[in-house]
Amino acid sequence: MPDLEVPSTFLKAGARSLLRENAPKVFFASLLFVVLVSIITELQFRLPGTQAAYASYIEQISAGTPHSLGLLISFLNPIGTAFVVLLWLFRRIVGFGLMSYCINLVRIRRSSALDILDGFLFLVKIASILLISSALTLLWSALLVIPGVIASYRYRQAYYILLDDPQKSAMQCIRESKSLMRGNKLDLFLIDFSFVGWSLLSASVTLLTLLFSPISLPVASIFVSPYMGLAHAAYYDTILKKVTA
Repeated sequence: MPDLEVPSTFLKAGARSLLRENAPKVFFASLLFVVLVSIITELQFRLPGTQAAYASYIEQISAGTPHSLGLLISFLNPIGTAFVVLLWLFRRIVGFGLMSYCINLVRIRRSSALDILDGFLFLVKIASILLISSALTLLWSALLVIPGVIASYRYRQAYYILLDDPQKSAMQCIRESKSLMRGNKLDLFLIDFSFVGWSLLSASVTLLTLLFSPISLPVASIFVSPYMGLAHAAYYDTILKKVTA
């Protein structure tokens, strides 16, 4: 399948147009998403069994040890490990809800803030996709970093495929995502890369809020999250239409 050459500038312009057309409703939905993600993030650091582990992990990272999930897990007790896995899943479920909201807005120009909760309707299949795709990516990463990155892009559309047909199994979604992304991974990488500045700005604003608040407040994400979400949803919809045309 040839590269479809979906320009990031075109998709981002469309995303900005949708943000303007649907303000302020889109930002209310984004606020719900950001609040849920913030709660999950705070719990990751503050629940019993995780707080001390994260402190030890950050101490090691500050000393120059490379980031590693295995390193973090080595500091966790069984309760902490269970919390981390559960919150990791919840974060993906909330992210799935944002994907649902954005794809509806891209396709029918109409969404409900309650779409952010759609992930809880597909909890088992989302968990299955997450675990299988993560395991496959980890296996490729064991070879080299670049094969692992390529593998992660290979499975990125699995959640959208599940949204389009909830009857499909997790493995069907993963296989179809692999097929859909053949020859199109570079396009998606360039879209992601074009958002690096926005992601850094969002992270910087979040860190600054810690100077005035005991918890992090990702206020910039209220704009950045739907902006990125709409661009990614438009990308999926574009390549899907071209492949099936």
